[in-house]
Amino acid sequence: MRLALFSDIHANRQAFAACLEAARARGAERLICLGDIVGYGADPEWAVDTMMDLVAKGAVALRGNHDNAIGIPSDSMNDDAQAAIDWTRTRLSTEQKAFLAGLPLLREEDNRLYVHSEASDPAKWRYIRDTADAARSMMATGLQITFCGHIHRPGLYSMSAAAKMTSFVPTTGIAVQLLTGRRWLAVLGSVGQPRDGDPAASFAMFDTASREITYLRVPYDAETAAARIRANGLPLWLADRLLIGR
Repeated sequence: MRLALFSDIHANRQAFAACLEAARARGAERLICLGDIVGYGADPEWAVDTMMDLVAKGAVALRGNHDNAIGIPSDSMNDDAQAAIDWTRTRLSTEQKAFLAGLPLLREEDNRLYVHSEASDPAKWRYIRDTADAARSMMATGLQITFCGHIHRPGLYSMSAAAKMTSFVPTTGIAVQLLTGRRWLAVLGSVGQPRDGDPAASFAMFDTASREITYLRVPYDAETAAARIRANGLPLWLADRLLIGR
């Protein structure tokens, strides 16, 4: 089965629509969203409605820390992020808020684990920054492959049978086979707010038969997404960073 894996959409309508189109063009048979449907961006109603429709049709969606903050206030967000959350709360309906609150923190499927942040304690919203973080997450699950997001930068980590860790940044468009002799943690980039210096939206395709993952970048109308943020009175940096991928 060909899976399309998305994370950190952040209410960016233009980016998510472009990624959905690209995934379908590549024959995606199932859609997996690893959380942060809202936050930062200017189209939370559209983003949540779209995800609700996708879930009703068989997609998997998880809860990210920004989704969580809609119902449970967070004391760890910076001022810009908090301003966007406060604004987003005023835009979402009771039904939309209930959908976000009801999303699970993780999901197991065959030999795969899906989680927004990491597996050792998903509700603490820790980042995978290095091999030590990746190893902690891997050791918390008996499943062979973990997919996560949260940090907005793509990365691949693996652990040998002797617990030796390796890591690298995947090359866009080049398939990597997740070999059965190792355990893997695939960190997705962000659909709606990349932070690796490339402003193009990021998502990945995974073939469950060949065990190949391909990281992809999709150019989209970032100018319009940024203009929507400015027009709604959200912090200007949230718009500016879309244009530089930082």
